[in-house]
Amino acid sequence: MKKDILLVDGYNIIGAWPELRELKRLKLAEARDRLIDQLAEYQAFKGWRVILVFDAYLVPGIENKEKRSQVEIVFTRENETADERIEKLVSELSKRTVQLHVATSDLTEQWIIFGQGALRISARELEIEMQEIDKIISAKVRAIQENRSFSKIQLSQEVAEVFEKWRRGNR
Repeated sequence: MKKDILLVDGYNIIGAWPELRELKRLKLAEARDRLIDQLAEYQAFKGWRVILVFDAYLVPGIENKEKRSQVEIVFTRENETADERIEKLVSELSKRTVQLHVATSDLTEQWIIFGQGALRISARELEIEMQEIDKIISAKVRAIQENRSFSKIQLSQEVAEVFEKWRRGNR
């Protein structure tokens, strides 16, 4: 069974998604945080490893790697583009047991990574998939809330658990 890894060109996605583009206009850090949150949900839902790459030219300093909400975040070193880092990662991570997916709308980058055996996902395709996942998660949460029994009398958690056991026939 193949392990899936999603490599994301962070600023390319931020520039392509209307919500994130507007956040970037106000505060870049908030747009990055929102993208990280959305990719964390995506990762939890799909079970894929997610690596998010940001260009250093928008965040001056030395190369930095961190992990937030299980999403691996890479800020490239100075004068290294996200595209260059993603190409290196595709090369390093390519194995028969791994299926790489790269999220970017950069056409040149899509051709390069496709030539290396990775699959491409456009920013728009990823946005649509994220919206579908959000709908599925929301529906599941609603179903759980609707099926949860409730009482008009305020009960402590302990008492409610005892009543639930009795209701199920477990004493």
